Amino acid sequence: MWNALVSAYAVLAIGSVIPFAAVYGISTMQTGDKKRAMGLAMDMTTIFLIGIVSYLLNRAFGIQMGFYIILLFMLLGAGLIGNAQYRVRGKVDGLKLFRAIWRLSFFGLAALYVLFMLIEIVRFLAGGEWE
Repeated sequence: MWNALVSAYAVLAIGSVIPFAAVYGISTMQTGDKKRAMGLAMDMTTIFLIGIVSYLLNRAFGIQMGFYIILLFMLLGAGLIGNAQYRVRGKVDGLKLFRAIWRLSFFGLAALYVLFMLIEIVRFLAGGEWE
């Protein structure tokens, strides 16, 4: 059972466009609200992007800390945005802070996903190793 879940996650993470399109399509059909569907699709896809980008970081740099590097940047971003919220409003809204970091992570991880996948494709076509 566990192996099946891990395999399903791996397939969805590698093709991160698939869960994005599925969530966006289903949510748009159910609610008709394209803006909310886009947000929900971004939120769900971020989960898969964290997994695949951390693996690609590990593979590209020969390290085992990809997940922790991503987590570190998310925490640094939360600190910066939280500080800005505190200076402007005098308080920190945790839900808005989490949502902002999660959505910004989607954009950053999506860009890294494209970059690292292109590197892996070029490496494969050049006859490099493939695990």
